[in-house]
Amino acid sequence: MAAAPTSHQLAAGAPWSSLPRGGFRALTDSAPASVRFSVGRRRAARLEVKAAGNIFGDYFQVATYGESHGGGVGCVISGCPPRIPLTEEDMQGDLDRRRPGQSRITTPRKETDTCKILSGTYEGMTTGTPIHVFVPNTDQRGGDYTEMAKAYRPSHADLTYDLKYGVRSVQGGGRSSARETIGRVAAGAVAKKILKLKCGVEILAFVSKVHQVVLPEDAVDYETLTLDQIESNICRCPDPEYAQKMIDAIDKVRINGNSIGGVVTCIARNVPRGLGSPVFDKLEALLAKAMLSLPASKGFEIGSGFAGTDLTGSEHNDEFYMDEAGNVRTRTNRSGGVQGGISNGETIYFKVAFKPTATIGVSHSGAENFLSESQNRENVIERVAMFHGMLFE
Repeated sequence: MAAAPTSHQLAAGAPWSSLPRGGFRALTDSAPASVRFSVGRRRAARLEVKAAGNIFGDYFQVATYGESHGGGVGCVISGCPPRIPLTEEDMQGDLDRRRPGQSRITTPRKETDTCKILSGTYEGMTTGTPIHVFVPNTDQRGGDYTEMAKAYRPSHADLTYDLKYGVRSVQGGGRSSARETIGRVAAGAVAKKILKLKCGVEILAFVSKVHQVVLPEDAVDYETLTLDQIESNICRCPDPEYAQKMIDAIDKVRINGNSIGGVVTCIARNVPRGLGSPVFDKLEALLAKAMLSLPASKGFEIGSGFAGTDLTGSEHNDEFYMDEAGNVRTRTNRSGGVQGGISNGETIYFKVAFKPTATIGVSHSGAENFLSESQNRENVIERVAMFHGMLFE
């Protein structure tokens, strides 16, 4: 026998805004006992959210911390060998390359990003204990984000952080801000120094695409490329002609308050053979995890990548040969220096795609309707809390 209609019943397909005060609880209280379920508000004592995910690495571990407009950002490095010469200057060079406000095509935020080593070194040498690197935030403008508390910004992490944690840092995106990468850069500088000292590894990266401006594959010789070539222009593209085309493309949308995305190519030379452990710790899988955890990254490919699907097996295979020193080499390197998840001694190269910057000065057609559909900010928060109640009841 059908249950008698109640004032709390919700028509199929009805919007969230039509829910009565009390939401799901009002609905379920009036439902037959056989289908009734409990959806209460969050209980702090029972709410468990896994907040791990801030540490990368096994032997050389990096934990980053900090928010965009908090007191500062940084990292803690564990597993660094002792007796490695290390001072702030070893990290500051890379941090200066990352620093905002360098040119008209970067974020205008003004930060010195001056690092300080708080532990793990003595008289300019590593001690083998955790290295703590701290960079203060000096250009804090939390008031600039007052309006951001009223609505979720399109393609930002505002909504998902609210859904997962029930709270979010409004100022600058908090933990999801690109300032989190400061800790990665500092730790990366240490890792590069160790690899250079111990194995002669060289790591370089450059911009290979901006919007529809694509640097031809044969425009750069991966074996002879230098940092000076990359740093010769504000776009960090080693080819002057294409660098200017990329800068022009950025300027064209920048003056209109818009943004565009691009691709960064990274190469690693003199990499030892045998790195990577099948099957879940393949070298390219670990690289992909590291790269795709970067803010705004949307794609990763190594070697021939997706273009390799256009070739036949005979066209794609890298033929082996013996060099003068008796080492097994490949005549081509479509594998990108990795075969079977293990480094083969050839130059490793991969590409990372980054979406257009989500923070723009152009309004979205649906933005004006968001608050009216949601009725008000409190209503949105109530629904998020209700969502947590369903997850953790």
